[in-house]
Amino acid sequence: MKNYTDNEILELICSSEREAAQLIMQAHHVISERKTSGRDVVTEYDRRVQELLVNRFSAAVEGARFFCEENDRQDDLNAEHVFIIDPIDGTMNFVQQFNHSCISVAYMSRGVLRAAAIYNPYVDEMFSAVLGQGAKLNGRDIHVLEAGLEQSVVCCGTSPYFPQLADRGFKLMKEIFLRSLDLRRQGSAALDLCSAASGRAGLYFELNTSLWDYAAGLLIVQEAGGLCLTCEGKPMPLDGSKSSVAAGSKKAVEEFLRLAETI
Repeated sequence: MKNYTDNEILELICSSEREAAQLIMQAHHVISERKTSGRDVVTEYDRRVQELLVNRFSAAVEGARFFCEENDRQDDLNAEHVFIIDPIDGTMNFVQQFNHSCISVAYMSRGVLRAAAIYNPYVDEMFSAVLGQGAKLNGRDIHVLEAGLEQSVVCCGTSPYFPQLADRGFKLMKEIFLRSLDLRRQGSAALDLCSAASGRAGLYFELNTSLWDYAAGLLIVQEAGGLCLTCEGKPMPLDGSKSSVAAGSKKAVEEFLRLAETI
């Protein structure tokens, strides 16, 4: 079996994402199908992007395993070569033509995130990271915004598949709004994590996300010098369970965690 460097894996991820993005950009007559609710939808393009990525990684990496959003393809996360795939993060945006969606892929080996890339084809932005080598946007180094909430725009998610979290979520949003420059609700957890990693936002938080939503962004935020924790201040789980997330600069995350304890 060939030994792959993390940088070789990243190059494979980025090239595959760019190829798959052509499906998104050429999409027409998009019809969504309901999964668990009217807010939780899937399209043929989600499936086609995922299939292309799985095929490319399987052909290039012997023994590749997958943990994917669509089609319940969720292999052992402790394998040597695991690709965690969200084929279209922001599917509702995609369906409604908001033009703010992305392809998110993380590579994990024996439970350790080692490489990741998130590609927004609408603006041709490729966010990437390799463990221990920093984070980049289109090849340029990026860093979190070293500021607290008062100097930050904050990205947030509403966890739309879990309406029981709405009361606490919107209370948090109000309090964060009063303490920050402003809020942004953009509909893609992966891209919100990239906003935090690149300093566009000082913080991103959401009360319930899935591994494919945050795996790639988690590594990118950390390699950009930021924190990415649960809303209880614990490490993000990499075992496939759902999790809240608070990501951004150390100061902003710590301010958020203190506030979250009271709500």
